[in-house]
Amino acid sequence: MIRKLLVANRGEIACRVFRTCRELGIRTVAVYSDADANALHARVADTAVRLPGAAPADTYLDAGLIVKAAVASGADAVHPGYGFLSENADFARAVLDAGLVWIGPPPEAIEAMASKTRAKELMGLAPLGEVTEADLPVLVKAAAGGGGRGMRIVRRLEDLSAALVSARSEAASAFGDGEVFVEPYVENGRHVEVQILADTHGTVWALGTRDCSLQRRHQKVIEESPAPGLPAQLTDELHALAVRAARAVDYVGAGTVEFLVAGDKAHFLEMNTRLQVEHPVTEAVFTIDLVAEQIRVAEGHALADDPPRARGHAVEARLYAEDPARDWAPQTGTLHRFAVPEGVRLDTGFTDGDDIGVHYDPMLAKLVAHAPTRAEAVRKLAGALDRATLHGPVTNRDLLVRSLRHEEFTSARMDTGFYDRHLTDLACCGTGDPYAPLAAALADAHGRSRFGGWRNVPSRPQTKRYEAAGEEIEVHYRHTRAGLEADGVRVVHAEAALVVLEVDGVRRNFEVARYGDEIHVNATRLTALPRFPDPTAQHAPGSLLAPMPGTVVRVAEGLTEGAAVDAGQPLLWLEAMKMEHKITAPVTGALSALHVVPGQQVTVGSLLAVVQET
Repeated sequence: MIRKLLVANRGEIACRVFRTCRELGIRTVAVYSDADANALHARVADTAVRLPGAAPADTYLDAGLIVKAAVASGADAVHPGYGFLSENADFARAVLDAGLVWIGPPPEAIEAMASKTRAKELMGLAPLGEVTEADLPVLVKAAAGGGGRGMRIVRRLEDLSAALVSARSEAASAFGDGEVFVEPYVENGRHVEVQILADTHGTVWALGTRDCSLQRRHQKVIEESPAPGLPAQLTDELHALAVRAARAVDYVGAGTVEFLVAGDKAHFLEMNTRLQVEHPVTEAVFTIDLVAEQIRVAEGHALADDPPRARGHAVEARLYAEDPARDWAPQTGTLHRFAVPEGVRLDTGFTDGDDIGVHYDPMLAKLVAHAPTRAEAVRKLAGALDRATLHGPVTNRDLLVRSLRHEEFTSARMDTGFYDRHLTDLACCGTGDPYAPLAAALADAHGRSRFGGWRNVPSRPQTKRYEAAGEEIEVHYRHTRAGLEADGVRVVHAEAALVVLEVDGVRRNFEVARYGDEIHVNATRLTALPRFPDPTAQHAPGSLLAPMPGTVVRVAEGLTEGAAVDAGQPLLWLEAMKMEHKITAPVTGALSALHVVPGQQVTVGSLLAVVQET
């Protein structure tokens, strides 16, 4: 029996495994990098062991350090979570060689399936060799890992070389393995997967299907189970293929077999030899705890002959600290307040007051809704996200709500091209509630001195300026004998944390929270602007500023000051939160200044380069 378990991962992943361990009476061990010294997963574990450093390669990807931590803490088992070393056969062997229980498949199964190239060969498939025009479009893909990292769509043959370099760099940083391969890219298919669970006694369960078609940067955003609208014959075929893949490598534990479905045909993508981020929707539908089952299988227990029955529908949304309107740029800062309504499942690695840093994935949480029907589950999840309290950096919350309520999604006609078609409309839907800036101004004005001896001459209007979603907004109000007054709006009540306005006979409540210049009014995020702009904050035309804090990993080959550049030409690449972000020339012209070199750390707004238009 396992008594003490170390999770070789961080954040939401570790917290999720710890929750099951507590229910089973198993003590827990966390590992944490210096950047995660105060992270939630390190705080909630029974024991925590430091991994010196901050970069993933120096900490969570160092198998030797983690095995040492397990031995030193007295753990008798290791759970790899999902991501990092979860599909690393050498790590699994190191755990077993140390006399510890490995909560995962045999190393041989990992080797056979964790590399996408070897998995395809096992399934009788092969990646593309020499790519020609006839093969386009193609997808460059990391052989190890997942989560959309190390993946690039190539539509022009001349872009293939740069895509290979970029994908290798990102894959090496994220997974410690820079191997990539090329395969045909199927436009606008559906991403469908099958959850499997196998024991050491020859039983393999296929636990339904999941649809994960809504993706950004090839990383899943919204997932659901079962995959809607699949013909029964195709569902049976997917289950059979998944079980076949598991039996082909004598699989043990939880895993996922992924497919791209186009029409009534399924194309094998890969087998992930680990638990998936989206596993909670399967847990909800089958009333099962997959982590608990992983642990029982590792202890040698047998599964029942048949899996539990499915019931209802479940939908999951991944909440990220990122700005979809700015090419999904990751965001950093303090998460001041985070709460969701009751009735939905919340898996998170953050709580109030935690800092969101630059070193790791920007996912804050997963919200999961379960209901008897798909329509009810979707409505439930959209409503919970809409009412969630999120005070801190910009997130994709509004995008998630709009996606869940989009007609193409509600009618289950979505595919992997959903955001290619609809991102502009979904991410750029205004600056939030139009009355939020006024409520913020009135809350700020509450309690200020109202000069005695009112005169018959009305007071001059007060002006406040705010920024919302990149736009500047100006509002006006007055102090009167009757209180605060705003044109066209009746101010029913105004205090620092609550403003009540009546608009066209409808009374509305606005909850206001302020953290320095950052203001949250219900679900609208504002930044208070100074009355007079700072003239020193101006930059020359063509200045390229860092959109997020990160590290300059590459500068375009041969790029020097004075070089001619074309609009849209890649100039340099930033790495933030385990992903590369390309910085391109805004106009055609000459590079008049280059202020960074590879390896340099930059903060938000740092001047990277200047392109002078010609």
